[in-house]
Amino acid sequence: MWKQTFTMIIILLSGHLAIAQNLGERTLNFKDESRNNRPVVTEIWYPTGDTLKAADKHFSPFLRQPTVRNGKLSANKLPLILLSHGTGGGRLTLEWLAQAIANSGCIVAAVDHYGNTYDHKIPLEFVKPWERPLDISFALTSLLNNPEVGPLIDQQKIGATGFSFGGYTMIALAGAKLDFEQARNYYKTTGRKELEIPEFPGLVKLLDDSSMIADSKHVPPLKDNRIKAFFSISPALGFGFTRKEQVADIKGALCIVGSQSDSIAPVKTNARHYHQLIGKSKYKELPGKVGHYVMLGEAIDAIKKEAPIYFTDDPSVNRHTIHSQMDSLAVGFFKTSLKY
Repeated sequence: MWKQTFTMIIILLSGHLAIAQNLGERTLNFKDESRNNRPVVTEIWYPTGDTLKAADKHFSPFLRQPTVRNGKLSANKLPLILLSHGTGGGRLTLEWLAQAIANSGCIVAAVDHYGNTYDHKIPLEFVKPWERPLDISFALTSLLNNPEVGPLIDQQKIGATGFSFGGYTMIALAGAKLDFEQARNYYKTTGRKELEIPEFPGLVKLLDDSSMIADSKHVPPLKDNRIKAFFSISPALGFGFTRKEQVADIKGALCIVGSQSDSIAPVKTNARHYHQLIGKSKYKELPGKVGHYVMLGEAIDAIKKEAPIYFTDDPSVNRHTIHSQMDSLAVGFFKTSLKY
């Protein structure tokens, strides 16, 4: 009997295994005037009382829960979870996770990091880590000021999650201070292979760009005290953190997840290293042949054949199962940390 009960709990916690309610979805187009009108396109998912229409059940190359486009917003205040995608990804890259968290009773807001998405690549945006935390903070401010969404956000229950470069973004928002020169030198020497990513090869040559170096010397504080809980998945840029004082300002709840066989952001220099340096973070390491891109959506066979590096895993790894585990871990972390 207890096995059946446990199975039902797992199913209910997994947003794409069982659907407890309908989700609404909206696209909001923000622009940060303080950064040359930088676009911060933001997708939000949220519980809605509206019913699905035939048009909402459109084809998708990825496994997803159908959503009610521009569905009615909740009448009650809800927690808000912000989401930062990985390098060369996009705001829909982690939709499976966004939907699972929204199904737990939250508004989830994922941004497109300008110039660092699969459909819009600006080389320098791939090597400027400070822009991402600023995007998330700006999106948060914009959501709070939005006349429809803002009044529904419980400002005492704001969290954030991110993957890869977005995983680093969480740690920066929590209060960690990157040593950019340390990271830059690492990339140019022993860590050169870690910057030769499939999303945009040849980035190493950009590390000597004079405008980028000049910008790195005038980065504003990135910590956002409005965010109380941070869930960091396969974070990158760990080698830019070598001293305890760099992470001394981290006060909020922080959970870091790494994958043992991650070759893009190896746990030794990233997830595990962050946890050891920070000390008070929670840590989970996925064992076996679980790699970096397992965190991307579950794709149909045609997409797997088109981009196998991103959507095909080791035969011993079941992406659906990993996502279910991550759903439960993330939802459990936020429920405990934000108390909703």
